[in-house]
This record gives sequence, structure tokens and C-alpha cells, in this order.
Amino acid sequence: MRNNLLKDIKRLVVKIGTSVIAEKNKLNSAVFKRLTNQISRLLKENYEVIIVSSGAICAGMSVLGLKNRPQDLPLLQATASVGQNILMRMWEESFAKEGFKVSQVLLTREDLMDRKRYLNARNTLNTLLRYFIIPVVNENDTVSVDEIKFGDNDYLSSLVANLVDADLLIILSDVDGLYEKELTSKGSHRVVREVKGITPYIESLACGTSKEICVGGMSSKIEAAKISTNSGIPMILGNGRIDDVLINILKKGDVGTVFLPKERLVSRKRWIAYSSRPSGEIMVDEGAKIALRDRKKSLLSSGILDCAGNFKIGDIVVIADTKGNEFARGLTNYSSEEIKRIKGLRSDLIKQELGYKYYDEIIHRDNLVII
Repeated sequence: MRNNLLKDIKRLVVKIGTSVIAEKNKLNSAVFKRLTNQISRLLKENYEVIIVSSGAICAGMSVLGLKNRPQDLPLLQATASVGQNILMRMWEESFAKEGFKVSQVLLTREDLMDRKRYLNARNTLNTLLRYFIIPVVNENDTVSVDEIKFGDNDYLSSLVANLVDADLLIILSDVDGLYEKELTSKGSHRVVREVKGITPYIESLACGTSKEICVGGMSSKIEAAKISTNSGIPMILGNGRIDDVLINILKKGDVGTVFLPKERLVSRKRWIAYSSRPSGEIMVDEGAKIALRDRKKSLLSSGILDCAGNFKIGDIVVIADTKGNEFARGLTNYSSEEIKRIKGLRSDLIKQELGYKYYDEIIHRDNLVII
């Protein structure tokens, strides 16, 4: 299965964690050299590579003499500002020795929530690749605040993979993959080689992190795998400190843990599902849920029980069942005020109630994604 997934790979997003490129709270130039050598070899074989790189805050901590990751937001932003320049210099100098150029791309959640800015970011990244320049993406910690920040670069990397229509997402950490709970007879961890779906058991294998320079941990990698695989993009988790890990992932196919993808979503649906921020919620009855989820139908007013939030035409909304569980998202053709008036009505009665009718569907199937 893994070999079949990897045979037609061209465009990669490679997320590199702080735990890979830092040692004792300082960036490790030897690791940068190893990674840039591997990526350069792939580029010479006509792979396209986008890097999502952590490490700015760690680099800033070293300069400012901080032992622990700042919890105060202004200090965190200042630390990132100091460190981002150091991080990019490390990438730039390492790739220059291989004959390649890099570009810095800083993103906030707001950049991907807005459809126009999302498309602009995608066009920029595609243009950089066309000119054989390696994009190095990071969260813009210098300006991010709680309302718009991604939280960690695992999550960001899955959104970037969606953004650029990647064929594969690789997350490099300091572990060999996702570990089973039970130890082997020799007292070592056994790596789960293949994950077909993010089940409660798979989620139970994840934990956070207590490292002083990092956020996330295995839990955030599982969340990244959900987004990536639900969008139709395979993800592989591997150990970035192992020699030639990227080459071995792509050539040997038996390295790390592979998370197998579901049916691939088109770009617009990937944005609806994971990059946009919902403005409200529509609650539907069981019949509507079955029609949407199993029969791939559009959402009609007759199946709507209620709605919450103040949203307008064209906003993204959550679709929830009678127990309040989200199971879909979509782009609404009617506002929250209109839906409150037409909920439960047949489509042919919408005009009678409102005095007009935009569409028969509240959310058309083409603008709806099952989560």
C-alpha cells in the first residue's frame, strides 16, 4: 500500500519540528546541513518541496537568555521576532551551499480563513516553486494573537499541504513514528507502521509535550493527520534526526508511520472544511443527516431544526445533528435570520414565507463537506 502511495509523489510539504533542529535550546547547524542536503537531492530529482519550519522561538530564547518558552504573549512575540531572522539565516546559508535559494513565508490563521487571502497565498507559493525557490513557511508568531494563531506548526503544515495541493505531508520529529502502548520483549517501543483511520485507539496513543522549547506533541500530529488524510493527502511521521530520513521515506517506503488518505477533496472543499472559520451553526434532524452523509444530497430547509449564531449569505457554517455533534460544514445560501423563518419548510414554500427565493438548497452539495 505504501509503495503505491509514494510512486507518483511530486509535491511535498515537509514539517520540521524544533526538537529536530535544536539541541540544548540552540539551533544545530549540523542538522540543518543534513536536512538541506537531503532536500537538495530530492529537488534535483524534480520533487517540489515546501518546508514548514519551527525553531524561531527557540532561536530567540537563546539570544534573550530564556530557559523556558514564554507564556506572556508580548514576550513570546518578541522572542519570535528575534529568532525568525536567525532561523531563516540558517536555512538560507545551508541551502546556498547546495546551490538553492529560499523564501520566507509567514502566515496567520486569518490569512487562510479569508478566501481571497487564501488564494493569494497559494498563488505566491506556486510562483516560488515555479522559479525553483524553496518556500520556508512558519506561523507569524510576531503578530499572531489567540484569536488567529494556529497553535503549532503540525496543524499549520496540514493546512499548507491543503493550500498547495501537496501529494504528501511529511512531519519530522524526534520519534520514529507513532508508538504502540505496549513495549516489546526487549523493552523498546514498537512503531505503528500504517494507520488506516484515526480511531479512538489511535488517538489514545497520542500525548502532549512537556519540552521547554516546543508546543504540540503527538496529539497535534494526530490532529494534523486528521486534516491531511480527510482531505485525501497521505501523511508520514518520521524521525528527523536519522540520516537520510527523507530519502528513505520516499525510496524505501518502510520508515516511520504512514497515515493513509481518504478520498481526495477538491481545493474549495478543503478550504471550507479546514481553513475557514465557521460563523454559525445549523442543527438538522436525523433524516437530513443521513441524506447529507450517506446519500450525498444538498441541505434543504425541511431538514433544519434550528440555527445558532449571526451569519449571512456566503458564510461558512457548522452542520450538527440532534445531539449537537458536528458532522459537516458548508457555505450557506441563506442568512441566519432567513433560516429561522424557513426551517422545517418544504423548498416550494420558501418564497411564500420570505417573499423571494434564492435557491432551493440551503447549502448545495458542491459547497458542503462531510467532516
